[in-house]
Amino acid sequence: MRCVVFGATGYIGGRLVPELVQAGHRVRVVARTPSKLAEVPWRDRVEVVRGDVTDDDEVRAAVADQEVVYYLVHSLTRRDFDDIDQHAARIVAAAATSAGVRRIVYLGGIIPERGELSRHLASRAEVGEILRASGVPTAELRAAVIIGSGSASFEMLRYLSERLPAMITPRWVRNRIQPIAVRDVLYYLLRAADLPADVNRPFDIGGPDVLTYLTMMRKYAVVAGLTRRVVLPVPVLTPWLSAQWVNLVTPVPRALAVPLIESLVHEVVCGDHDIAAYIPDPPNGLTRCERAMELALTRIRNAEVPTRWSDASTPGAPSDPLPTDPAWSGGSLYEDLRERHTHADPDTLWAVIESIGGENGWYSFPLAWSLRGWIDRITGGVGLRRGRRDPHRLHAGEALDWWRVEHIDRPHLLRLRAEMRVPGLAWLELGVESYPGGGSRYRQRAIFQPHGLAGHLYWKAITPFHNAVFGGMDRNITGTAERTPAASAPSSS
Repeated sequence: MRCVVFGATGYIGGRLVPELVQAGHRVRVVARTPSKLAEVPWRDRVEVVRGDVTDDDEVRAAVADQEVVYYLVHSLTRRDFDDIDQHAARIVAAAATSAGVRRIVYLGGIIPERGELSRHLASRAEVGEILRASGVPTAELRAAVIIGSGSASFEMLRYLSERLPAMITPRWVRNRIQPIAVRDVLYYLLRAADLPADVNRPFDIGGPDVLTYLTMMRKYAVVAGLTRRVVLPVPVLTPWLSAQWVNLVTPVPRALAVPLIESLVHEVVCGDHDIAAYIPDPPNGLTRCERAMELALTRIRNAEVPTRWSDASTPGAPSDPLPTDPAWSGGSLYEDLRERHTHADPDTLWAVIESIGGENGWYSFPLAWSLRGWIDRITGGVGLRRGRRDPHRLHAGEALDWWRVEHIDRPHLLRLRAEMRVPGLAWLELGVESYPGGGSRYRQRAIFQPHGLAGHLYWKAITPFHNAVFGGMDRNITGTAERTPAASAPSSS
């Protein structure tokens, strides 16, 4: 089947395209900035065309010869997003009709039964009406909060839950909501292309759990291993004031937070499950809220490998972060990355790396390492007293001072997991690559996943010392390798 996807650089679109390709469809993706798709692993398996949904000629060229149009565009960050959304929808609807497209699939939002709609939900509903009135059979899938790494609604919830052990919140946190896992959204979107030709209507889609926003925050705290969140709802916080607070506490842009929060004053629960008559539930059932949250917390898993998502030959799970996701999505993870070219050969550089710690030291600011080890010991941690068993060779699973050797890929990568007392999880990766033209590239990555507000404050407090500690490491490790005549175990400088 020939499918064209508008919004392929967005959160849902970037995850839907590989699903369509894997299902055997011929896929054309439309992007206003095609360069955003340069790193996705499916780039060579689709046709990429430049196009803006507000440009009639570009849209007509994009839908030409296509059977199914996936419309996943929403201009939420623009002040006049509702006017732009309606204008773009009319252009796409007219182009699809002229081109003889047989099906439009659109992802909108659940429309509450009572109360005046927010601009965000009203815009979603209007776009659905325009597409359904086009004459092309349209399946409008309506979802509430989508749980997945990169979903703006979920990221807002995640940041608030992680960073604030106690919150004063609006009364709407007690409103009911029916979230859905991103994997289930993709399941429905993929199969909606095959709906019968006489189906031209909206369908509510949601997960198996109906709960309040407050309960969602507390469930997230449990899944993320945080203490119970203390929440005090008060009547005086308007959606606008709430959005300013979200903008202060989280990296979610205010332009995005305001319309999303305005929509939370409504209860958004599925009014029906009619879609099951056309698309049965997934074989293992719809994903429970807690499981969807677990799947969304995947950025830490990405931290455990020395590659980017784009290095993979096939895309990962729908919950995995994508290169097209905003920088603030995918999980709280701090990183200090340093790379340096050295004329030392890879084997010699690796010998220095594998001999780190114990009597050889850590190649930077010895007083700081000793002080940190002493603090760790008096607070009940392991400190630096464990040393290492062999001065030159390490094995996965063994202790190395206050680290544990989590993974070793000799002679390319050493990954250490911190066992010192810190409010979060920490890793240190030291890697070697051959450098084109001779020598080596040294790659050093310190990674920290904060645990609650204390973890964020901890990272902020130690950041000023990174140049002295981590900067000294990369200089001294490569310097030692350059002074070593052969691949042998060095001693710390």
